[in-house]
Amino acid sequence: MWALCSLLRSAAGRTMSQGRTISQASARRQRPPKDPLRHLRTREKRGPLGSSGGANTVYLQVVAVGSRDAGAALYVFSEFNRYLFNCGEGVQRLMQEHKLKVARLDNIFLTRMHWSNVGGLSGMILTLKETGLPKCVLSGPPQLEKYLEAIKIFSGPLKGIELAVRPHSAPEYKDETMTVYQIPIHSVSQRRGVRDPSLVIAFICKLHLKRGSFLVLKAKELGLPVGTAAIAPIIAAVKEGKSITHEGREILAEELCTPPDPGAAFVVVECPDEGFIQPICENATFQRYQGKADAPVALVVHMAPESVLADSRYQQWMERFGPDTQHLVLNENCASVHNLRSYKIQTQLNLIHPDIFPLLTSFPHKKEGPTLSVPVVQGECLLKYQLRPRREWQRDAIITCNPQEFIDEALQLPNFQESVQECRRSAQDGPAPAEKRSQYPEIVFLGTGSAIPMKIRNVSATLVNISSDTSLLLDCGEGTFGQLYRHYGDQVDRVLGSLAAVFVSHLHADHHTGLLNILLQRERALASLGKPFHPLLVVAPTQLKAWLQQYHNQCQEVLHHVSMIPAKYLQVGAEISSPAVERLISSLLGTCDLEEFQTCLVRHCRHAFGCALVHTSGWKVVYSGDTMPCEALVRMGKDATLLIHEATLEDGLEEEAVEKTHSTTSQAIRVGMRMNAEFIMLNHFSQRYAKVPLFSPDFNEKVGIAFDHMKVSFGDFPTVPKLIPPLKALFAGDIEEMEERREKRELRQVRAALLSRALTDDLEDGEPQQKRAHTEEPQSKKVRAQ
Repeated sequence: MWALCSLLRSAAGRTMSQGRTISQASARRQRPPKDPLRHLRTREKRGPLGSSGGANTVYLQVVAVGSRDAGAALYVFSEFNRYLFNCGEGVQRLMQEHKLKVARLDNIFLTRMHWSNVGGLSGMILTLKETGLPKCVLSGPPQLEKYLEAIKIFSGPLKGIELAVRPHSAPEYKDETMTVYQIPIHSVSQRRGVRDPSLVIAFICKLHLKRGSFLVLKAKELGLPVGTAAIAPIIAAVKEGKSITHEGREILAEELCTPPDPGAAFVVVECPDEGFIQPICENATFQRYQGKADAPVALVVHMAPESVLADSRYQQWMERFGPDTQHLVLNENCASVHNLRSYKIQTQLNLIHPDIFPLLTSFPHKKEGPTLSVPVVQGECLLKYQLRPRREWQRDAIITCNPQEFIDEALQLPNFQESVQECRRSAQDGPAPAEKRSQYPEIVFLGTGSAIPMKIRNVSATLVNISSDTSLLLDCGEGTFGQLYRHYGDQVDRVLGSLAAVFVSHLHADHHTGLLNILLQRERALASLGKPFHPLLVVAPTQLKAWLQQYHNQCQEVLHHVSMIPAKYLQVGAEISSPAVERLISSLLGTCDLEEFQTCLVRHCRHAFGCALVHTSGWKVVYSGDTMPCEALVRMGKDATLLIHEATLEDGLEEEAVEKTHSTTSQAIRVGMRMNAEFIMLNHFSQRYAKVPLFSPDFNEKVGIAFDHMKVSFGDFPTVPKLIPPLKALFAGDIEEMEERREKRELRQVRAALLSRALTDDLEDGEPQQKRAHTEEPQSKKVRAQ
């Protein structure tokens, strides 16, 4: 008991030494936690649909501009509802970074069943489920229901959230903000079938009538009973356009109210290629909104390539909306920085070591598109078009990427410049290696976070460049292609063209949902390079094939992209009964110049694997995937040149690590030491450590921390540990906050232990009396019986 009290005093003393007392910390926590679903309860209080009188504020905002790394996505806001048009890979990450609240989404509209439109939908649905959102309505192509069934192969049952799918043939959808009409459009040049690539869905969205505002001052001038209960029916009447009579005088509604807003419309249309132009131009529903339409179209959003915009038929169709209609274009010709925080942190890391932390590619505006006679605006990330209260473009939120600002901010941090200079001196003064190591293999960390993509760390993906013309991917989470594109820029096709294989460790979404985009972009890259197309070797649990098969059968043809090697066949002692698989394994080893590609089951979910690559030149790279400390991995990785091991959680969270089947920092390091690995790179950090994880006492000259876009070769092993002091200086504020959280957690644990011990002592003190009572009671009964 005394020891626990001492520990409690010690923990409290550490907290106070940081200049913050427990009472001060408690004072800061007085604000109650936000209710993530309070908007639903507010909606229930508003009463029947349409009784609110229309939304006061409505705007559209560009989430992704249609560029190759981000696809095209649009966010629509009103005070009543939130909508998302298309959900490609990376959209959830962008919404999180730019504070577009995912938990408020009512509806997701999809213009086409193509991976560029739905690649981020599985992750978005899982996040919506975690937020507790009870229902989300999805509208789009007929394959949508089949897609939702397919993702259950890796997501499991989607219990806790109702996903209501509106087929494209359904009548209009109506809510508090607007009415949405779906318009199916079939290409004239494509076949139709179960997985119909010739079908796109356009959306016409008509805002509800907004009643005029009651003019209080005018009402007072006219002697109306403002401020009393009698004014309520008067306000209701004039807002409905009715005249009233007061003291024998008729007062017109327009005298007491501003004019009502009848509600403009906006159109979202995707035209993927020239085969859709004629059906769009001839569509009767569109024609009703062109010319002198009852509902003027304020904005048309075009998700269309430059070849479509240059077509005279499409240009004439745009002109028919009239000169007052604005046009927003989202396509690959739009150049915009989306992931600003990623650019910022990489610019600052580049100051520490420009080779290990290379700058990301900047994308200048591309060539001018065709000259159009209508008002056209190129998409930019976070560009807004406001429909209410006043129609206008709003550019105040548009992202501007100013590297010099990022550099100045870092240089002003205490001790940063000094620690960088000391790091460079230390690297120069260190012992020269016996022989200069080759540039290859080169390890490029594309995603180093866990669970969901966040603004600084994307989910799991590591590129191993075995040589200048051969590479291999270890895991492939959502947004992997986007990371590749931002890292390599215009050279991304060369990298994809040299990609020999992908290893998928297990079927959690953060490890494989980027695979389909890699496959599709690789086909495009091979065509641009003039190389013949051939399937990509994929080493994965056999369950991945079921997901690919389902998606292929119902949504989009993808199976011809893949030659599958079940990961279980690469375990030691595995019997391979299929000659076709044997040929694929031989091809894998030969193409990658590997002596061995070995897998083992690790301690995570079912069918989770780690792998070891043994090169013919002798080096060995081991990748843990997701796992708790694992003996099989230690044996497989014996004497590894490099171990890439997950370190999801900090030390002190061992119980949580067991619960989630992950490793802590020190556990990962100890695995590497037992393996006798020459070097250990820690990876797959919980997103609670967004910038940098907490450093463990076990860190030594053989351990490094992975960051997104970090590039490491074997010759960098002596340098990587020397980066830690400048990293600590760069992220000093974040480290201090994490240490404070850790101290508070330890204090709570001590208090809980103290309380538990006190309760135990009370029970022990009361136990003899209870025993005496139990022994005396039968005796007294016996006496009475006698």
